[in-house]
Amino acid sequence: MGAAPAASNVALHDETLFAPVRSQTAFEETVDRLGTAIKLGLLAPGMRLPAERELCAMLGISRSTLRQALTALSESGQLHALRGRGGGTFVAHPQRPAAPPSAELLGRWREVCDSRLAVEAGICVLAAERASEEALDALEALVATMEAQVGDFRGFRRSDVLFHLGLAESTGNQQLVATMTATQGEMTHLISLIAHPPAVLRSSNEQHRRLVRALRARDGGAAASVMAEQVRATEHVLAGLLPKS
Repeated sequence: MGAAPAASNVALHDETLFAPVRSQTAFEETVDRLGTAIKLGLLAPGMRLPAERELCAMLGISRSTLRQALTALSESGQLHALRGRGGGTFVAHPQRPAAPPSAELLGRWREVCDSRLAVEAGICVLAAERASEEALDALEALVATMEAQVGDFRGFRRSDVLFHLGLAESTGNQQLVATMTATQGEMTHLISLIAHPPAVLRSSNEQHRRLVRALRARDGGAAASVMAEQVRATEHVLAGLLPKS
């Protein structure tokens, strides 16, 4: 392993790359911003990122949000940390995946997210009108289950799929259930390609919790808004962590 650079060398791009994050989903947008910059080569292999305090000030985010984003990028193999003198957070040298995803899948992942948004936002509006209290109780129970599964991605993902299918079932429309099943299948293929740090899962489940709250209030607009936020958050994470097509 070669010697690490002694200092950050991102001055040329820092005003663009590290402009303040402006989003309700600051964690996901930070992952998107840094991950995309790495894939495009704007943050080159071996480059050291600015110190945490400096980076937080530049991005306009809290240290906890930054650390969660750096953890996600590290677990995906895009960053690595070195301790001691001359240490810091560095852009990792790319490693060839054992089984690279197809170019076709990587080329249409945004279309998959768009389809999910269109389907699930509409389902939320109908669920707010039609869901029984029993159905809402079942969704709330799944939220509690996922809260206990943030350290177990496979378990969390199974409960997550059940949540979204239960949401569709609460409309009483079997065609929407079939559509939701297909949509979740496509999302599962994409999600399997990235790391799953607990911070991502907790953020997603908090959106589930807010969604159920909106459904109980019979507020279809609020429910659809929360769903749109969740889809966009997932889109940011995918943009930051998916391999370059």
